[in-house]
Order: sequence, then structure tokens, then C-alpha cells
Amino acid sequence: MIKAEIPRSNKEDVKVSVDNGIVTIQGERKQEKEEKGKRFHRIERFYGNFVRSFTLPDNVDEAKIKATFKDGMLTLQIPKAAEAKRNPSR
Repeated sequence: MIKAEIPRSNKEDVKVSVDNGIVTIQGERKQEKEEKGKRFHRIERFYGNFVRSFTLPDNVDEAKIKATFKDGMLTLQIPKAAEAKRNPSR
């Protein structure tokens, strides 16, 4: 399992891909700007593109990886391949 906190991001702004044993999480956080009245109330947050990649073990069933995104938390369920479950010595 991989969990990634991506606060203030929308599901549409995050992309997960799996290619040749590497899972990649990428997306974009939009700039947030807030200013109020003569007495300034300013908010600054990090924004821009991000990308992070992880190498998966050989015993992963890439076709069955499932991703969920809720309340700024991305969760990837990464199941072992059927043969790896039967052979615990791997």
C-alpha cells in the first residue's frame, strides 16, 4: 500500500500510472491567493507541478492496482501476484 497526502488537490489534478514496474504519481496544485481589505490577511501555499515515482517489487500484480482519492489522501492498493501469495519464500 502507498498513501500520499495531497491536500487542497482535486482528484482530476492527480494522475497515477504504472509502467514496467514503476508507479508514478503526478499532478498539479493550483496557486491560492487571498487578500482582504486594508489590513491585509494573506495566505500563501505551495503550488505547481509535482511527480514522485516508486519501483514496485517483482511479485506485484500491476493489473490489479487500485487507487482511491478522498479528502486529499491518495491510497494505492498494490496486491501481490497470485503465484507470490502461494510461495511465501519470495
